[in-house]
Amino acid sequence: MTEHPTTGDSSPDRTAPRRLIDGYDGVLADLDGVVYAGPHAIDGATDALERLAGEGKRLAYVTNNASRSSEQVAAHLRELGAPATPDQVFGSAQAGAELLAGQVPAGSSVLVVGSETLADAVRAQGLAVVASAADRPDAVIQGFAPTIGWKDLAEAAYAVAAGATWVATNTDMSIPQERGIAPGNGTLVAAVAAATGRSPSIAGKPGAALFETAARHSGLDRALVVGDRLDTDILGGNRAGMATALVLTGVDTVRTALAADVAERPAYLIGSLADLYEEYPAITVEGGSYTCRAATARVTGTRVTVSGAEDDLDGWRAACAAWWAAHPDTAPASPPEIGFGTAG
Repeated sequence: MTEHPTTGDSSPDRTAPRRLIDGYDGVLADLDGVVYAGPHAIDGATDALERLAGEGKRLAYVTNNASRSSEQVAAHLRELGAPATPDQVFGSAQAGAELLAGQVPAGSSVLVVGSETLADAVRAQGLAVVASAADRPDAVIQGFAPTIGWKDLAEAAYAVAAGATWVATNTDMSIPQERGIAPGNGTLVAAVAAATGRSPSIAGKPGAALFETAARHSGLDRALVVGDRLDTDILGGNRAGMATALVLTGVDTVRTALAADVAERPAYLIGSLADLYEEYPAITVEGGSYTCRAATARVTGTRVTVSGAEDDLDGWRAACAAWWAAHPDTAPASPPEIGFGTAG
């Protein structure tokens, strides 16, 4: 019998401890869909984050949000009951401004399509902010703000089409809100790309730099990345060589995790941040069957059969382990069929 320590990574340096958090010296947490959705904290999230300090673990927040400053984000988190100081918040506005500053000469003019926080980050890099494509900007930087409208996107398109250097803070296609999933910066960037036929340079997730910067400044040697999105949080954490946990309180689900591209497969699946303090079950393998506690999964062709209940996360952990082992290098174009039943 072979034992796999996690759903997605059986390398010896990620052997699952008795409790998930025990294997790491701290957490790099996403915000939307992890700590809060819309104006409210997710149930149990702030308590789990508050508990980290008592466990001797460090905490940093890594977010693609470019519309608020670190001070504003930290203040909002504290209002929700989460522990936060500005130096614990790492966002894509600063990353985007730094990326842009490396692509244009000092003093260049920049059309900022986004928040005043993003404009301030651009000014901090010694660049001049202009208001319109009519000002013939040298560059365009695009970040999310809820006030952005068609006229803003049109100005960006005019400048980009005229040859301006173009940077996007992030390309998140959606944002979890209290009422549901809303369009994110990626949808706005896609509109400009469709109008111009060009693509921007991208700061923030899913690049590795944000995670590496946050870990370095936080003094983390063995960080656990916790996020709700496979295509940003998990992909970026994986690219940074860090362990990743998909929390099921935001955008992605057990079904999207099962069908994930190889680079977006998390090491762990957890229901909520409270699971950081729970024993994380190992996956055992025998004769092609992958077992996670009482649940067992087996792959036959394009189908995954699970003995266990569909609402039991262990069944999905076993299913992911089985399907990913069957397709270690390339994810099939179509997701697998999956069936659940009672063992025996």
